[in-house]
Formats: sequence, structure tokens, C-alpha cells
Amino acid sequence: MNSQDGEGLLDFLQGLIFDMLLVTDGRTTDLLETLLDEKMLITVIRQEQINEVHADLLGESSGAPYYIRESILISDKSRFIVSHNIAVVYSKNVPLTLFEKIAHKQEGIGKSISTIGLQSFRKVLDSGLKSGEEAVDLFQKPIQLRFPDLCKKVPYKRYSIYFGLKPGIQMLEYFNPDVVIHRLRQVSSS
Repeated sequence: MNSQDGEGLLDFLQGLIFDMLLVTDGRTTDLLETLLDEKMLITVIRQEQINEVHADLLGESSGAPYYIRESILISDKSRFIVSHNIAVVYSKNVPLTLFEKIAHKQEGIGKSISTIGLQSFRKVLDSGLKSGEEAVDLFQKPIQLRFPDLCKKVPYKRYSIYFGLKPGIQMLEYFNPDVVIHRLRQVSSS
């Protein structure tokens, strides 16, 4: 196989894996842990209550507190930054047990949902690729992604998590475009 064939295979593999990440309505953390063969750790960058004006921008306004959480997922052993995530939590539409786990900032939202055993479903609202300069938060404000040496388009997915008839959480996940290359390097060096 020549280098051109290898590049074509890498492009195909990356496209296939990112397609799965962007369309899944399940826990993307499970897919990432399987892909990298490592557990994911969460680092919360910020978590704070936001005002109702911001909630109105998302089309949700109920008078209940809203919280924004920005975090990164990092692989446990290799310390590779896998994703950069922004969530808005509508406290009124989230079960209290989950809300308390989120407040403790110790684990990812999906993992908390699974640990508690909550019934939920996810609705993908948008997905695709953006340059680092095009990256925005859920309020369409520019953000600086935490991926080092970013020079490729970044896969992203925006979705809502429902625990009933109304969304309880809106999520925006940006995935490190080098995640597949990182995994291939791990495999080839072992």
C-alpha cells in the first residue's frame, strides 16, 4: 500500500467514525471510550447560573434557574483532549437527582444519567464541521476550543436531552479532529 492509499483509508476511517459520533442519539462518551480504549475524565471549565435573557435566546424561558456548564473530556491514560462541551441545564425539566450530580462537577452528564438509571432520549438538532474560528457556544458567542494545534475542521453536534416532554439539557459537543489519528498512534506504538 502506498502513502496515497494510506491517506485515503485514514480519511475514510475518520469520516466513518465522525459520522457515527455526529448522528448517534446515545451516549457519545461510550463511543469515545470504546474508540480510545480509555475511560474519559471530565474537567469542568465553568459552571454557573445564567439569567433568563440568555434562556430566552434558546427559546426556553420558564422562570426556573438555568445553568451553563462548559467542560472538556480528557482520556484517562494518555491525557488527550477528546471533546469540548457546552451544556445548558433547564433545572425545571431535569430530575433533582441528576441536577445534584451535575452540580457536584465530578462526572459527565451522560455518565450521571446512566449511573442514576434515568430514562431519557436525545434529539440531534444540528451537526457538521466548523473551523476553530467558527466555533460558538449555545448563544452563538465565539469560543476558544481547547484543542492544541488546531488546523482542521472540527466535528460538532448540538442536541437536546429529554426526561419528559420538554428538553432538560441542551448540549453542544466539539470533537477533537485528531482523535482517530491519536488512537492509530497508540495502536502502532504498542
